[in-house]
Amino acid sequence: MAYLLYALTFLTLVSGTLLYVTRAHWLPSFTYQIQDLGSRLRYTFTREYIYSRLPATFTSSSFADDMEAGLSSSTFDLGANVEGGDSRAGLDDAAKRAILRIMKKRRLNFDAARRVYMEQRFADNGIGADGRPRDPKFVSFS
Repeated sequence: MAYLLYALTFLTLVSGTLLYVTRAHWLPSFTYQIQDLGSRLRYTFTREYIYSRLPATFTSSSFADDMEAGLSSSTFDLGANVEGGDSRAGLDDAAKRAILRIMKKRRLNFDAARRVYMEQRFADNGIGADGRPRDPKFVSFS
């Protein structure tokens, strides 16, 4: 019986040490999952799921429509494009839908939703949150 107690204590110390040493690898994704779970629970247990102002399918043809949808801020200002009479088609439709979905799900403003969207795109393409590649063979001379 004593051997079982010693073995369990040893296993706990070894696993705790391994988790502590590798915390830089698993802790950011763990905290992200906890925050995502919290925002989902807040959304589920509030009355916001009954009424949604954001359209299900959003397609626009100009920067003015993008501004009306809330896709502009002081750091990402589309007002200069609208005032200048820019005739381009506006922002990317797929990115707009993804950002609007993030804004709705997590109750974030446009800048925060845009940051989350870019971090997701970085992660999908193997780029770290700091902008450096996650490739173990990557060498940087700076």
